[in-house]
Amino acid sequence: MRLVLIVPAFPKLSETFIVNKFAGLLERGWDVYVACGNSEAAQWRHFPESESRPDVRARVVKTWPHRPRWLAAMLLPCAVLFCLFRNPAGTWRYLRRGMLRELYLDAHIVALNPGVIHFEFGSLAAERPGLASMLDSKMIASFRGYDLNLSGLERPGCFDEVWRKADALHFLGEKLWEEAQRQGCPPAKPHALIPPAIDVKFFDPAKREEAPAGGPLRILSVGRLAWEKGYEHAIKAMRFLADKGARAELRIVGEGGMLEALAFARYQLGVEESVKFLGALPPSQVRQEMLAADVLLHASVSEGFGNAVIEAQAMGLPVVCSDAGGLSENVSDGETGFVTPRRDARALAEKLALLARDPGLRRRMGQAGRKRALERFQLAGQIEAFDRLYRGVLAEGRRGMRESLAAIPNQT
Repeated sequence: MRLVLIVPAFPKLSETFIVNKFAGLLERGWDVYVACGNSEAAQWRHFPESESRPDVRARVVKTWPHRPRWLAAMLLPCAVLFCLFRNPAGTWRYLRRGMLRELYLDAHIVALNPGVIHFEFGSLAAERPGLASMLDSKMIASFRGYDLNLSGLERPGCFDEVWRKADALHFLGEKLWEEAQRQGCPPAKPHALIPPAIDVKFFDPAKREEAPAGGPLRILSVGRLAWEKGYEHAIKAMRFLADKGARAELRIVGEGGMLEALAFARYQLGVEESVKFLGALPPSQVRQEMLAADVLLHASVSEGFGNAVIEAQAMGLPVVCSDAGGLSENVSDGETGFVTPRRDARALAEKLALLARDPGLRRRMGQAGRKRALERFQLAGQIEAFDRLYRGVLAEGRRGMRESLAAIPNQT
């Protein structure tokens, strides 16, 4: 049965988890495609392994052109004929209801004739909750944090149709499942808790450099320069560390619209020399930054689970983070790092100062973090869990679905 993963754009450097999942499902034998609105050739350079897998790129399909309108109008008959050839039954459902415009917008998916469609973000499912029924497909929607933590709060009830129409739901962790129920999701809704996963062989701390004696604490942050990542609190924590007389430097990997505001905060707080912005980096360079760091700082105010935090633990880095979203499920407080209240720069600074004074504690937490990543966040376990999820949705009858979903190990 054909599986289609629906995303806004593919591939994206900030969404390597979807690239890894896609490749893993292909290796497991799934007939899987990615449907997206945009696919930039420049983004593929961040994933050099795809060059040896031409089948991967061939399985990425984009929407038909929408602009200019005259071009879309000219292509409309071609899209209809293409869909009729590839999926006559699905195409007829659109035509019978007079949904010609919708057929054109969905043509890249209609032509695939999927058995299962998986909206990788809940907000996408909310925009097109009737797509699965039009295609006579099973529907799954993932909730990764931003959707429930922002869209769901700004537009109450926006996911009501998703709760009704999805055959199953996927959440990164227990916190998001609890939030979904607060926003109206029935407690009995079939769902699976499957956290992000990483390639623990790639994120391997075997060549980690020991911190130079007497040197500053080398702090790293990784993530988009967006409000939800809480970088202003990380920068303020650096000011508190300086006031305590603790030597530390913070290197920030990521790009985004808040760069100017954060650069001004750095200037205003007088920490220009100790806070550096590195821009976006490919995974290989992120790994190098983690090898050279002593601790990962993740000060988010809103978070789904935190891929960078998993990568840091796999790299043997202790983590100091906020309690936003699923971070308290990701990090074992007091064992692989410290979890502090969100928006509390002073608490972040106190834990960083503790780690700065105690190299042995950093080493023990780093070792525990590596062990946690190996036990809970490996790609093979994640792909196995998704395999069970899809088979459960395809199982005949609700009982078969529940039994298959119940067999998914609780990764969190």
